[in-house]
Amino acid sequence: MRNFIRSLTLATALVSAVASTSVAAEEPTKGGTLISVLFQTPRHLNPAVQSGVVTGAPGAQLFAAPIRYDEDWTPQPYLAESWETSDDGLTVTLKLVKNAVFHDGKPITSEDVAFSVDTIKANHPFKSMFAPVTAVETPDVHTAVLKLSQPHPALMLAMSSQLMPIIPKHVYGDGQDPKSHPQNSENVVGSGPFKLTEFKRDEHVILERFDKFFMEGRPYLDKIVMRIIKDQSAGSIGLENGEIHLATFMNTVRNINRMKKNENLTVTPDGYAAIGAIDWLAFNTVEGPTADPKVRQAIAYAVDKNFIHKAIMLGTAADAKTGIHPGSPLYNSDVNGYDLDLDKANALLDEAGKKKDATGTRFGLTIDFGWPSVKPQAEYVKAALKKVGIDVTVRSSPDFPTWAKRIGGHDFQMTIDTVFNWGDPAIGVHRTYQSSNIKKGVIWSNTQQYKNARVDELLELAGKEPDAAKRKALYKEFQEITANELPVYWLNTLPYHTVYNNKVGNPPLGIWASSSPMDKVFLKK
Repeated sequence: MRNFIRSLTLATALVSAVASTSVAAEEPTKGGTLISVLFQTPRHLNPAVQSGVVTGAPGAQLFAAPIRYDEDWTPQPYLAESWETSDDGLTVTLKLVKNAVFHDGKPITSEDVAFSVDTIKANHPFKSMFAPVTAVETPDVHTAVLKLSQPHPALMLAMSSQLMPIIPKHVYGDGQDPKSHPQNSENVVGSGPFKLTEFKRDEHVILERFDKFFMEGRPYLDKIVMRIIKDQSAGSIGLENGEIHLATFMNTVRNINRMKKNENLTVTPDGYAAIGAIDWLAFNTVEGPTADPKVRQAIAYAVDKNFIHKAIMLGTAADAKTGIHPGSPLYNSDVNGYDLDLDKANALLDEAGKKKDATGTRFGLTIDFGWPSVKPQAEYVKAALKKVGIDVTVRSSPDFPTWAKRIGGHDFQMTIDTVFNWGDPAIGVHRTYQSSNIKKGVIWSNTQQYKNARVDELLELAGKEPDAAKRKALYKEFQEITANELPVYWLNTLPYHTVYNNKVGNPPLGIWASSSPMDKVFLKK
C-alpha cells in the first residue's frame, strides 16, 4: 500500500505538472471580479455542518480541504501536501503544508484537522463519511494521523472541499453549537483562497481575494460576487447579456438549450460526476401492488425513458441504469435498462396475477412529486402506465416539507425523486438500499423499505474494500441485483449544466463543479 501511495503521489505530481502547463498556456491574468449566481439562498456558509451545493459553492472558496480533485477523479494535494495509507488500511497520515494560515492570520495546524473531523462527525448529515475514523492523532503541528476501525476507501473523496472544510478550532471550539454558530454566516474565519466580505440573504455573497493564501500567486481573481437569483430564467438572461459570467447547477432544459446558441457562452454538462444527481421513480416495496418485483419490472418496461430523455429533458440529460451515477468509475452499464416493451410489461402483470377487468384496468396507483420541475415526469408516468392497464393518480404536495413527510413516513406507492451520490457510493448510495437505513420519518434514507441480505452484505464489503478491482466487482453485483429487483427505477441524470462567458478561464469543471476551489479561475483580458 505504501508503494502504491508513493506511486500515486508521483502520478499526482505529473498530473499537476501537466495541469500547470495547461494553465500556463492559457496565460492566466490576475485581477477582476467574477460575477456568478446561486439559485437558492444558503442557510449559512459552513459545509462542515451543512450539506448541499448552495452552501458548497461559497464554502469551498472560504474553506480549504486536505485534498482536491481534478476532472478524472485523481486526488491532488491541497492543505495536505502529501498523504500515506498504511498497509492494513487503518491509518491515513496527512502531511500539511507549513505556510497555511486562517483568514485571521493564525496558523492552520493538525489540531484544526482533528477538530474539523470531530465537528463533521457530530454534526454533518452524512454520518457514513467519517464513521470509521475512531481518532485523529496530532504528533506534530503539521501531521494529522487518522485512525480507522476498518479500511475506508471513500475517505479520500470525503476529504475534499464539499465534505471536509478545515475550520478553525479557536473559533468554533468556543462551546457554541456549530450548526447555529454566528460565524457560519458573518465574520467567517476560513482557510481558503477567498474571504467573506458580505453575505446578504436573498441578494448576494461577496468574497474577496485572501492575500495570504498558502498557494503562491493564487487566487487569480480579486473578487467573486455570487448573486442570489432564484429564477433560473432571470439568471439565463443575465448570462446572455453578459451581466453574469458563470452559473453552475443550471437544470432548466429550455434555457440550457437556448443558451447553447449564444456564441459568447459555453454550455457544458461536465463537472458533476461526484455530485452524481439521479432522477428516479421510487417504489413502496412493502405495501400494495408495487411490493411485487414483477409489477415494478412491468412498470419499468412500460415507461419509455427515451421519451423522457428527448421530449422532457430535451437531450440535456444522460441515461442512468443504476443507483451509481454513470459518471462514476464504479458504474455498471451492462445491466438491464428496461427499454420500452409493452408486451413484456403486460406479460409480467399477468404473471403477477394483476388481470384486467372489463374496463381494461388492472389496479390503481398513486404517484407523488415534491417540486414543480419533476411534474412532467409524473404526468408522463401516468399516461404511460395507462397503456398497460394501471390507473395512476398524480398527487402533488403543497410544499417540499409535505412531500418529504409523506415519503419519509412511507405513505406513498410511487414517487419521482432526485438523489445525489456525493462522490463515493459509501457516502451517497448505500443509504438508499441498506436495510439498516430504513428509518421512518427520514427523507432520503431507505424510504422504499427495500431489504435484500446479499445487497446488505455487498455494500458492507464494498464500503471497506481497499482493492479497487475487487471493490468494483462488489458494486457490479450490487447493481445487477438492484436492477433486477428495482426498488427504484432510475430514469436519468439530472441535467445539471455549467454556463460561462468565454472570457472565463479555468471554469470549475472538475468532478465537484463549483463545490471546489476556484483559485485557478481567471478573467481573460
